[in-house]
Amino acid sequence: MAESSAYGPLRLLVVQPTPFCNLDCDYCYLPGRKDRRRLSLEHLELSLHRVLDSPFVDGPFTLLWHAGEPLTMPIRFYDDATHLIRRVLQDRGLPPETISQSVQTNAVVINDAWCDCFQRNDIHVGVSMDGPAFLHDAHRRTRTGLGSHAAVMRGIAALQQRAIPFQVICVLTEAALDHADGLFDFFLEHGLHDVGFNMEEKEGENLESSLSRPDGERRYQAFLERFWQRTMAQPGVLRLREFEGIINLACEDDRLTQTDMTKPFVIVNVDANGNLSTFDPELLAVPTEDYGDFVLGNVRDDSLEALIDTEKFQRIQAAMAAGVEQCRTECDYFGLCGGGAGSNKYWENGSFATSETQACRYRIKLVADVVLAGMEEALAIGR
Repeated sequence: MAESSAYGPLRLLVVQPTPFCNLDCDYCYLPGRKDRRRLSLEHLELSLHRVLDSPFVDGPFTLLWHAGEPLTMPIRFYDDATHLIRRVLQDRGLPPETISQSVQTNAVVINDAWCDCFQRNDIHVGVSMDGPAFLHDAHRRTRTGLGSHAAVMRGIAALQQRAIPFQVICVLTEAALDHADGLFDFFLEHGLHDVGFNMEEKEGENLESSLSRPDGERRYQAFLERFWQRTMAQPGVLRLREFEGIINLACEDDRLTQTDMTKPFVIVNVDANGNLSTFDPELLAVPTEDYGDFVLGNVRDDSLEALIDTEKFQRIQAAMAAGVEQCRTECDYFGLCGGGAGSNKYWENGSFATSETQACRYRIKLVADVVLAGMEEALAIGR
């Protein structure tokens, strides 16, 4: 058995209740979105035991329902799952706060009954939506080609009426870069005060990103600069995840040594069949020429520690570690990033053992340049 003490600690258990999605977003990386398989409670219980039996748990962690659309599962599933989670923890003498639940959803089916479910099961909510209808509906459509914006806004209204807090994750495509003011005003108008940007990525099933066009990075920096100006002009009204992350690292003089997505068993992923992986959740469902799929085992047969000795894990881990070291030696932004995301390196560069990607330029470098310049300007004005 290989040494496991250098891995973890586990902070996120990503569980796929179903690969099925009721939308057909054109930038989605996931294959099999028509697959209606469902995670069984037996597989969920085995997953919990595999995680809790491992040496990687040293405190509370989050169980994130993700991949496919989790709310295509019936409400009863989450009631039963919560009961199961609480029973497993109680049987082990662990406090209920050991596992907190979150769900990432497109929100199109959220109504009062779902709000009841979130509240009684203490499930935190993240909503995927892309801003105004003309941006959102260009990409986030139903399988019959209809826009989903109106349904999403109904779901958001239901959450707001019940005072259920949630964060919005907004995917930025090339078209969004001309609409910093429009997005900012939309978020404020609709009471959306906690926002994160995900970039359209070249990843998995999405073979190209509209942000790869020659002027994409220049336009994105201008977009961020305008968003920074609006945020500073109205402090406290909108929390942007990207700005907050850089500010916290800069103010605390803290530095990352490795990102969670390149350190084994900080994140553990389980799909609807009980298949296991670690590293980026985005890797689990996507087959590749070099590695086949990224499945390392199954909860029926394998402990988490047993995965370490598999040939596939050793290959992936060696390449991931080489890529992190390359980033450490080559990149001035390493302390803000910790080595990036392996999935971006693989899909953009063809290998985990590489450094810079377009995703890291958008997600880290350009954001850091805008935030640090803005902080320096604010300090100069305040002198």
